[in-house]
Amino acid sequence: MRYAIVIEKAENNYSAYVPDLPGCVATGATVEEVEGQIREAIEFHLDGLREDGVVIPQPASRVEYVDVAA
Repeated sequence: MRYAIVIEKAENNYSAYVPDLPGCVATGATVEEVEGQIREAIEFHLDGLREDGVVIPQPASRVEYVDVAA
């Protein structure tokens, strides 16, 4: 499966979340670190859903960029 993630810059680190998996979050000191952490968090989250017998949500979010005049 391919899930969209959102990475945000915080004051001293980066955070990431998965819009299609509420509660699935991660943090890291760098973008690369948070990407690795969110990948692990997604795998852990999906394992937990399977163990609980919950249907795994299909990826539905889409990511696009929009250009605007600044």
